[in-house]
Amino acid sequence: MARLALSAIVMMMAFIAFTEGLRGVGPKKCCFKFNDKPVLENKVVSYSRTSQRCSNPAILLNTVAGRQMCVRPSASWVKDLVTYLETKNVAGANSNL
Repeated sequence: MARLALSAIVMMMAFIAFTEGLRGVGPKKCCFKFNDKPVLENKVVSYSRTSQRCSNPAILLNTVAGRQMCVRPSASWVKDLVTYLETKNVAGANSNL
């Protein structure tokens, strides 16, 4: 009886370890729908790029309102916005010296 209970516990632990390991395999955030309308610079606080493992390359914009939106990195307005945000961050870093 003790061997059966021990076997059951070992099997449950192995199953839990296996399923927990599967959660970390894929990227955390990918985009499948995109905002194609330009967003004003003063509405965006930061951005990040999605993982290269995502099927669609994308940029996630973090807005002042605390929302995230997916945009296409190839759009000219997105390139301009990323350049603006990078310049703003570099300028802000230099002013604190």
